[in-house]
Amino acid sequence: MNAFFPCRSALQPMDTPPPPDRDLTPEEFAVFRRFLLDSSGILLGEHKQYLVKNRLSGVLRGSRYAGLGDFIAALGAGTVAPALKARVIDAMTTNETFWFRETPHFNELRDVLLPAWMAAFGGTVRIWSAACSTGQEPYSISLCVEEFLRGRPALGARPVRILGTDISELALAEANRADYGDLALSRGLDPKLRERYFVAVGEKWRPRPDITARVGFQPYNLLASYAPLGKFDLIFCRNVLIYFPDDIKRDILTRLAGALTPGGYLFLSSTESLPPGVDGYKTVRGKYCRYYRIGP
Repeated sequence: MNAFFPCRSALQPMDTPPPPDRDLTPEEFAVFRRFLLDSSGILLGEHKQYLVKNRLSGVLRGSRYAGLGDFIAALGAGTVAPALKARVIDAMTTNETFWFRETPHFNELRDVLLPAWMAAFGGTVRIWSAACSTGQEPYSISLCVEEFLRGRPALGARPVRILGTDISELALAEANRADYGDLALSRGLDPKLRERYFVAVGEKWRPRPDITARVGFQPYNLLASYAPLGKFDLIFCRNVLIYFPDDIKRDILTRLAGALTPGGYLFLSSTESLPPGVDGYKTVRGKYCRYYRIGP
C-alpha cells in the first residue's frame, strides 16, 4: 500500500489498561497522517480515521500505551520503539499481490528483454522488484527466466539475480518462507507452472530451489537512498506510486532512473505513467506493453 497534540503519557507508556474505544480527534488524525507520510511516504486520505482506529487497535494490544491518543502522540514525538513503529507501518500498508500480475510485462521480459541480454556480453543481469509484498512478483520473474531458459541452456551464460524489497517486514518474512497455499497459487499461476516448478510442503507449495536461488529479499524504504542497492538492468515498481503524493512520486522516479544501468528499463503498472517533471526516461512501445528506458 503518512502538528503534534500533546497528552499526559506521550513520552511514557502507561501500565493501566486502555480505555474504551473512541474516535480519533482531528488533531490526532493529523499527527498520524504526518507520521505515516514522513516514515513511509504514504499519503493517507482525509477521511480514513476509522481505518486508522481499526488497524492500530491490533497494534496496541499487548503494548503499554493507555490508548490510541497516547500512542499517536508518542508516534508524533518520535518516542515509539522501532519494532513497534514497524508494526504500525505493516498494519497500514497494502500487501495486495498475485502471480504474473499484468502478464504482458512478463511476456515482454521473456520474449524481448531476456533474449537481448543473453545474446550480449556482460556480467549478471540484475532485476529489482520494488514493493514486492509477499514475493509473488520476484518469484514470477524467476519463473519467467526459467521458462525462457527451458530447452535452450546455451543462452543462459549470463546469470540473473532478482532483489525483492518491501517496507513490510511481515510481508518479507512470508516471501522468504515461500510457502503458498492453494488459494494464493490460484491467483494468476498457470497450473502447468505449479506442476513444473513447485513442490508440495505439507498442505502448501514451495517453488523449487532453482527458482528461489536467484531471488533475495531485504527490507527497504523507497524514501531511502538506492545507492547501497547498486545498479539494475530492470526495475519493477508497479502499483505502489499511487500511494505517494506527487512530489514524492517524482523524487522516487528520478532516483530510480539513477539506479538503472545505461539502457536499463522501468516497468510501471499499465494504469500508471510518468508525471510531468521527471526526466531521463524514454517511452518504449514494446511487443506486448509500454515501459520506459534510460539513455539511448
